[in-house]
Amino acid sequence: MGKRKFSGLEITLIALFCLVVIVACVLIGLLASGQSGVKRTEFSPECPNLLISERIDCIPDQVATKSICSLRGCCWSPQSDTSVPWCFFSSNHGYKVDGSTRTTQAGFETTLTRLPSPSLFGNDIDTVLLTGEYQTPNRFRFKITDPRTQRFEVPHEHVGSFTGSAASNLNYKVDVKQNPFGIVVTRVSNGRVLFDTTIGPLQYAEQFLQLSIKVPSINIYGVGEHVHKQYRHDVNWKTWPMFSRDTGPSASMDNLYGVQTFFLCLEDNTGASFGVFLMNSNAMEFVVQPAPAVTYRTIGGILDFYIFLGNTPEQVVQEYLELVGLPMLPSYWSLGFQLSRYDYGSLDEVKTVVERNRATGLPYDAQVTDIDYMEERKDFTYDKVNFKDLPNFAAYMHEYGQKYIIILDPAISTQSLPDGNPYESYIRGESKKVWVNESDGVTPLIGEVWPGETVFPDFTNPDCTSWWMEECTLFYNTVPYDGIWIDMNEVANFVQGSKNGCEQNDLNYPPFTPSILDKLMFSKTLCMDAVQKWGKQYDVHSLYGYSMSISTRKVIEALFPGKRSFLLSRSTFAGSGKYTGHWLGDNAATWDHIKWAIPGMLEFNLFGIPYIGADICGFSDDTTEELCRRWMQVGAFYPFSRNHNSIGFISQDPAAFGPDSMLVKTSKYYLNIRYTLLPYLYTLFYNAHTQGDTVVRPLLHEFYSDEETWNIYKQFLWGPGLLISPVLDPGVVSIQAYIPDAVWYEYDTGAKISVRKEWTDMYLPADKLGLHLRGGYIYPTQQPANTTVASRKNPMGLIIALDDNNAASGNLFWDDGESTGTIDSKAYIYYEFAVSNNVLTMTAINSNYVDPNNLMFEEIKILGSLQEITAVTVSQNNIVENSPHNIIYYPSEKVAHITGLKLELGKSYTVQWTQELSVNERFDCYPSPSATQERCEQLGCVWDETSGPDIPSCYYSSDNAYSVDQVEYTSSGLAANLILNSANTKANEDYTTPISTLRLEVKYHLNHMLQFKIYDYQNTRYEVPVPLNLPSSPTSTDEERLYEVSVQKKPFGIQVRRRSTGRIIWDSQLPTFTFSDMFIQISTRLPSQYIYGLGENEHTTFRRNMSWHSWGMFTRDQPPTYELNSYGHQPFYMALEEDSNAHGVLLLNSNAMDVTLQPTPALTYRTIGGILDFYMVLGPTPELVVQEYTALIGRPVMPPYWSLGFQLCRYGYVNDSEIAQLVEEMKAARIPYDVQYADIDYMERQLDFTIGTRFAGLPALVNKIKEEGMRFIIILDPTISGNETNYPTFSRGVQDDVFIKWPNTNDIIYSKVWPFLPDVEVNESLPEETQIQLYGAHAAFPDFLRNSTAEWWKREILELYNNPTNTSRSLKFDGLWIDMNEPATFLNGAIGGCRNELLNMPPYVPHLGYRSEGLIVKTPCMEGQQYLPDGTPVRHYDVHSLYGWSQTKPTLEGLQSATKERGIVIARSTYPSSGRWAGHWFGDNTAAWDQLSTSVIGLMEFSLFGISYTGADICGFFRDSEYELCIRWMELGAFYPYSRNHNQKGTRRQDPASWNATFEEISRNVLNIRYTLLPYFYTLMYEAHAHGSTVIRPMLHEFVEDRTTWEIYEQFLWGPALLISPVMQQNAVTVNAYLPNARWYDYHTDEDIGFRGQFRLLPAPLEHINLHIRGGYILAWQKPANTTFYSRKNPMGLTVALNDNLIAEGQLYWDDGVRIDAYEDGVYLLITFTANQNVLDITVLHHGYSDPNNLMFTEIKVLGVPFKVTEVTISQNGGTIASSHAVDYNDTKQLLIITNLQLELGKSYTVQWS
Repeated sequence: MGKRKFSGLEITLIALFCLVVIVACVLIGLLASGQSGVKRTEFSPECPNLLISERIDCIPDQVATKSICSLRGCCWSPQSDTSVPWCFFSSNHGYKVDGSTRTTQAGFETTLTRLPSPSLFGNDIDTVLLTGEYQTPNRFRFKITDPRTQRFEVPHEHVGSFTGSAASNLNYKVDVKQNPFGIVVTRVSNGRVLFDTTIGPLQYAEQFLQLSIKVPSINIYGVGEHVHKQYRHDVNWKTWPMFSRDTGPSASMDNLYGVQTFFLCLEDNTGASFGVFLMNSNAMEFVVQPAPAVTYRTIGGILDFYIFLGNTPEQVVQEYLELVGLPMLPSYWSLGFQLSRYDYGSLDEVKTVVERNRATGLPYDAQVTDIDYMEERKDFTYDKVNFKDLPNFAAYMHEYGQKYIIILDPAISTQSLPDGNPYESYIRGESKKVWVNESDGVTPLIGEVWPGETVFPDFTNPDCTSWWMEECTLFYNTVPYDGIWIDMNEVANFVQGSKNGCEQNDLNYPPFTPSILDKLMFSKTLCMDAVQKWGKQYDVHSLYGYSMSISTRKVIEALFPGKRSFLLSRSTFAGSGKYTGHWLGDNAATWDHIKWAIPGMLEFNLFGIPYIGADICGFSDDTTEELCRRWMQVGAFYPFSRNHNSIGFISQDPAAFGPDSMLVKTSKYYLNIRYTLLPYLYTLFYNAHTQGDTVVRPLLHEFYSDEETWNIYKQFLWGPGLLISPVLDPGVVSIQAYIPDAVWYEYDTGAKISVRKEWTDMYLPADKLGLHLRGGYIYPTQQPANTTVASRKNPMGLIIALDDNNAASGNLFWDDGESTGTIDSKAYIYYEFAVSNNVLTMTAINSNYVDPNNLMFEEIKILGSLQEITAVTVSQNNIVENSPHNIIYYPSEKVAHITGLKLELGKSYTVQWTQELSVNERFDCYPSPSATQERCEQLGCVWDETSGPDIPSCYYSSDNAYSVDQVEYTSSGLAANLILNSANTKANEDYTTPISTLRLEVKYHLNHMLQFKIYDYQNTRYEVPVPLNLPSSPTSTDEERLYEVSVQKKPFGIQVRRRSTGRIIWDSQLPTFTFSDMFIQISTRLPSQYIYGLGENEHTTFRRNMSWHSWGMFTRDQPPTYELNSYGHQPFYMALEEDSNAHGVLLLNSNAMDVTLQPTPALTYRTIGGILDFYMVLGPTPELVVQEYTALIGRPVMPPYWSLGFQLCRYGYVNDSEIAQLVEEMKAARIPYDVQYADIDYMERQLDFTIGTRFAGLPALVNKIKEEGMRFIIILDPTISGNETNYPTFSRGVQDDVFIKWPNTNDIIYSKVWPFLPDVEVNESLPEETQIQLYGAHAAFPDFLRNSTAEWWKREILELYNNPTNTSRSLKFDGLWIDMNEPATFLNGAIGGCRNELLNMPPYVPHLGYRSEGLIVKTPCMEGQQYLPDGTPVRHYDVHSLYGWSQTKPTLEGLQSATKERGIVIARSTYPSSGRWAGHWFGDNTAAWDQLSTSVIGLMEFSLFGISYTGADICGFFRDSEYELCIRWMELGAFYPYSRNHNQKGTRRQDPASWNATFEEISRNVLNIRYTLLPYFYTLMYEAHAHGSTVIRPMLHEFVEDRTTWEIYEQFLWGPALLISPVMQQNAVTVNAYLPNARWYDYHTDEDIGFRGQFRLLPAPLEHINLHIRGGYILAWQKPANTTFYSRKNPMGLTVALNDNLIAEGQLYWDDGVRIDAYEDGVYLLITFTANQNVLDITVLHHGYSDPNNLMFTEIKVLGVPFKVTEVTISQNGGTIASSHAVDYNDTKQLLIITNLQLELGKSYTVQWS
């Protein structure tokens, strides 16, 4: 098929059609590119070689192309960076000055003519008028208008036409550049150009106006409303649109709710600054670029610029606000915390939220309801179903002192109410024609918002304001409220423009649309051609919220005449702050949004709207606990502080997280601080209202000279003084915070921080916010309350934070907090405060207000008071007044707290104080003996002799020599290197020269336990090889940790604070800290005077003496003597805090040391080697402290049951027959008695592992008494004789290399101890020391740290037990008593002397006995070489005090290996964790009355140390005991855990059978009580072994709230339930006993004693010891026998001691009494007993053991039964069982005794009486 040919006509028509299409395309392209369509062919752009950073964009509306650039006559230069303009203006664009500049009254004017150039968007105005006004010396205004046509100008309510004359003495100079036109503003003082428009051409068209301005620095702040992720603008080519819009904050660069065209520029570090404000309300863009320069592009109105000069940023803000209107003064109550949410759903739910937050005690002033209270979201209605009681809600709030705030939206529904009635508010508005109209100016524009179809009030219309006032009043008369929140006033519309759409015209679709959201002018708002009274929506759109705020302020004036009330608006404009506050809109519950709120707040303070905040915890999305907690912390410091969230998301009011949650606690804590500081905050608002100050202030406003502050936006200030440093990221417990150049104090403690003008790692655990007070300022305060109504009635105070010059100043504005006009009428109080030279002047500048609450300043805190304030005088009009004040000085924090003042508010006063350094603040600078002034001053210290014998005359006057630069924080601790300031360093010699390579490590191991360690990171130093039970990695969490740690940087110190109370429990920022090779010293302040522990020393009270006492710790064979170091080394103390909490501290250091306790209170450690390795446990109860401590060092050993029986020993048994005879005598006297001993007498010449000839029958005797149910313990000393020819123990020791040697040799160190030389006749009539000198063998010291030694020792023990060559000489002991293991010698040092003078007499000898003789008193040489298990060599100098500890574990292992039973080891020398393997006795005491009380103190101390099995030698070791003393000691000793009567060779017998029948009877009776209670006591031992509880328990452990118990040491408890009150004075027949606040029963009579909480003189005849059972406890018991072997076969019973509520509880642990690891292997019974009213439940918790004796509970005593009992039933498994028991009830004693029971041990029962 052929092709069809076109005709000629067709071809012609086709050609014409194509031509038309081409022309049309060209025209469309020209129009689309904004060209006028006429290309001025004569125009040629002049394109100089500009800096890229100075290019001004010529194509801001679309992607730049070369062709468009050419059409616009601009310069084209593409770059790799697409953010840089490729097309930019030429130098021949713009305008030129046409003619001369004309002077006017206010300044000048001149005509500008447009330079010939292509138009960007058409309709350029060729001639414009420039008017300049020198309005003030610091304010210049210029505007550019169309002289021919009146263009829209903002009808601002505050800024009117300038009618004045030109100001003189200008601080600026203005130059008008001619061609092209430009304005250049210069600072006169330095010639700096501030404002230079010559960087780009003026553009002035009908709908496109542009002016670019070059500025002198990149420090540009302001312009909004946007999300600026940082406070300082990023000048890297950013374009920010401005056009009020209903859109929430996001990461996008969107235009948000308001329009604020003001920016501030900080010029340099002098503080010189200027601001620029464009008075224009049209849609616009603000461009920043790196020149630095800014460009304003707007699409209407005029260019009306104001430039403000200031010497500081703050002054610029003041200048700006003087122009646009100073901020309103908020009501005092509106500064309280507020709660809100969208969609509570019902008023009931609102009340639930209100009540639960009230119940937590949360400070909380106002409740807000969102639109869900309305009927179908219609203004001026309320939901009659879900909010039916809303009319009464305000009254409900007012009853509690709280306020009610409602929301109102502008859009008004056109629809009827749900019940069909007309919506009267709409009807009335329609009749008054108050709506925004369509373009015809008549027809109301219809849109759609929350209630559906709506109209929009025209608040620029006075008639509309009248209607709005009327509607608000009518609604108020139905539903009273206290304040109004106006929302959706951008204005928001849910349809585009209107329901009818928008016309296609240049207003709705202008030639240039700024880069606003959606790039559509009427998106989510009204059509731009809509008409209002002030003009077209195109011009006035961004004024809608501004005009609504003005109208609503008039509502408030009408509704609340004379009151300020409350107004909050979402949309704002310049000057809105005069009428309203603002919040940052519909944010989200994200970490970004919590960050972005701070730049937003800072910007709105620039804009003059200081009443600003963000929705705390986030509006949209579900918050998290952590985010909300951190947000509540920082939100407590938002000026407008409100928690608000949206529909559909979880509740986030604080109480929603639980009344006891950390979130509630931290919210309350910081809101209480807010309320405390409200007088300060209110004064800041006064300053803002009267002079334009910022309230929330960027750091740069105060510290502009510090360039670091110029871009800080994660911290902010309240005014000049309060620095807020929040946590703004998840999972973070420390932040990088900047501390500007000033003195700063922690708000929480008042302590000065050492950091200054630097970034620091600020540790902020989960419940903490960084809060610091700036020195130099005085902060008025008021005691907080849950509402401001209540808090305004509370006493006032001042916090004075001293600066470097010990000066400070501040002010206070105070009025009634709610009335308008108080400032104009001077109805207020205004104070100026100033401090200098220890004088505070309180000057009432104005005092025309009388507060109805008769307020007074009652307290003053002075921060930075370097010395104690000892006296305060108050004067008025130079007359001293009587002032009943109190002064407390906190030396750790350097805070003085003056309370009890009565300074009337409104009156002027002078307060003067006197300071002096308290002697209690002295820290000993010369702790060595023989201090002199010369020696003291050589150390750089102060000499001042005092009358007190123990007060140091030589004391520190300067800081310690160490500081810290950077602290490295992690979630599990912190670390830092210490820096040595050599200028502060003083030392006598090399070994005490401070080490410069120290490192601090802090580990948060557990929620209740932390470690801090200081060591030399370059040189390995000795560390104690004692293993501790530490988690492999810290397991504490920030939320649950009981403590927080901070490092003070200069001088160095560590501070530990208990989080629950804020109390500092460790603070080592003291002058004493030093760390050298052979002298390490650190001090800490203590939280109270109540310190317990530290040993082993004899103490005369349980609480340590704090009067400058020093206690040495270095193991030594030293019988108990006051203040002398004794057998063990226990560097652990427990401290009580003033609020009854307790904590414990272990210094893991084994070198010789001392501890000085002084009344500061403070403690100083001095040690001569090793490192500082501290462990702190936080309790918080004393009992928990011990449990936590023993969890760390190891739980106490579980003793065998038999070892709880009574024991006998003496040094000096002549032979085994004497022992045999003693056993028979005790049996005959029927005195309970389980264990017999042999001291070193049994050995051959005191040689370990031998049996002497006089004791050849000992093995047989041991076997015999064991068959009779008894046990036997022998002694072993550590030293081994080296003088024997056939002594396998020594020869095998040499073979196994077990002995301590001289360093770097193979020579054993020998000294003299017990072993005597062979083949000599010993004259035993000589003193023992003389015998040793004459006859002592060369004694070698096994090194028990070595593995080989441990194995050798265990083998020797085994061969003594099972003699491999002669079984008849096998000694079947059951326990081992290891003595002399300090290690002791009878010769100082070694035979032949020691070889290292430095180690044996170090530069510093601690406070030890015989101090002048050095370290070798009664012990070997310090240079002895020992080896750790891993082969590491160590000096005896370092490990001396570990000797007994190292011997203990292999001894127990050897014992158990030999006997195959649990056994017991009793050790004389101990160290932390010794209790894991051994008990301890208190050594060689004396038969003296004072030893009774010191033994009780020892029992309680070793309970703290984790050694439960303890006791003293009953009746005394040295000297002859006497009858009364020994009886009283037997009574007391019957309640020692380790109950042994033991005495010295050559003294009289003192065993119970050696006195008389009366003595025997008393001993028998009291020991029968012990044996009866052994099941209870054994259970206590189990609880100690399993859980770390104390067995011998100080009274304060159970009654710590009763401070009387803190001092008691002559009474003690067995566990929680049995109180022992022994007689301890000669000839006493009474005892003055304290019975704490509980019900107590006399053990002997079973009767309630009838008194509590008091001392009472109790009868105590010679045969009687007072015992009391505590109500609330159940004690298991067993009928006694002469040995535990037999008593364990006897029937058991229970004593149930009911408390006031008729409740009691207890438990019983039972095993076979001897099995090794019975508890660990589960081979035991555990039974609980619970009594409640008339029911006793016996419940088996663990059944891993069946007793072979078929034991039964046969008797139950119930004490304190208040009703007669006639019947008792026994049930099991829910059913009653047959029982032939008998019941006896004693009405007088209220005692029920049930006998003849047969309740099998190991089964559960219920016993009920009625």
